[in-house]
Amino acid sequence: MSATRRQFIQASAAAGAGIVAAQLPEAVAKEGSRTMDQLTDASGKYAVAALPFAYDALEPVIDAKTVELRYNFHKPAAAAANKAEEALAKERDSGDFALVKHYEKELAFQLSSHILHTIYWSNLSGKGGVPKGELAKAITAEFGSYDKFKAHLIAAITTVEASGWGMLGYHAGTKKLMVLQCENHQKLTAWGVPPLLLLDVFEHAYYLEYQNRRAEYLNNLFNIINWDNVAERYDAARV
Repeated sequence: MSATRRQFIQASAAAGAGIVAAQLPEAVAKEGSRTMDQLTDASGKYAVAALPFAYDALEPVIDAKTVELRYNFHKPAAAAANKAEEALAKERDSGDFALVKHYEKELAFQLSSHILHTIYWSNLSGKGGVPKGELAKAITAEFGSYDKFKAHLIAAITTVEASGWGMLGYHAGTKKLMVLQCENHQKLTAWGVPPLLLLDVFEHAYYLEYQNRRAEYLNNLFNIINWDNVAERYDAARV
């Protein structure tokens, strides 16, 4: 059993006694907004924003308990990224860079986790649908059709080795949409490609509901993608 799955199962067992539910604000983010892209607090430190929906908003595709556990499980990534930056600042001040490799890797992993999960939560909603407008045209131009794009993305994500993500991104330099794999949170990405759509295939993203049926989970996930949010990201990336 992987360490990630073991940690998640342990967290599941302790959920009733130990997990404090996230406090949702009175005015949650509207569907299609990029409010969840707020990565820092007023002081400039990395901080996790509130979910833009209730825990049960993605059912039956993703159950409320999985959303609750995953959201809370990844909150420490922001604090860990802050810690890594603080450690690197101390190394600059002291001139002792003995642990620079460790903290650079830690920053890349933890900050990437924070960024990707922030985008992921805003990529989902209960309404689903298909791409429209300029995004739909771009998908058809690049991949041949929406169905071909979907098949490509699902195939890419299903075959991610171990844990990671599948991504639809936009490369401003070539003006191309790209389907990419991402192992862990920071590997196999391409320089200059901001994510438009992220689908999570860490085991704890689907294990309670789907066990090892990754492809089934991914096909169902397409029923709750917030394409308005993806389109807004596409428009912003082309500016």
